[in-house]
Amino acid sequence: MRKLSDAAAFSLVEVTLAIGIAAFCLITVCALVPVAVLANRNATSQTAATNIIASVTADMRATTASTSPQYNITFGTPKTLFFDGAGQFTTSLGANSRYRVSVTFPSSPSGLSYADIKATWPAPADPATTTPSGSAEMFTAFKRN
Repeated sequence: MRKLSDAAAFSLVEVTLAIGIAAFCLITVCALVPVAVLANRNATSQTAATNIIASVTADMRATTASTSPQYNITFGTPKTLFFDGAGQFTTSLGANSRYRVSVTFPSSPSGLSYADIKATWPAPADPATTTPSGSAEMFTAFKRN
């Protein structure tokens, strides 16, 4: 028969130390959750803005006339478009507008056309007067004969 003193067990000090280490690790992980959520939100916004810019660029590349078919962008004339979270666009700032896309045309040699397409978010923040939360920009060249 075994004596009670021979039985294996944890002391109160060991249990307290283990709970302290576990609590420290959990607090550290919980402190990183807001950072991860912010990074995820920024990555999602950056991806959506890049997709919107790609869509505008594709529309302009598909243009055979002076005005693009989908977004009604006239080459040589600056235009501002507003997009919601689902990628639907309007020409005016609305309650659901999430992205502001500015299309400008820097001067270029004859036969070439350049466009500077910049998406910023949130849409109500005018990049000319305030600093937006995020932005994505693409400089695109078109050969126009």
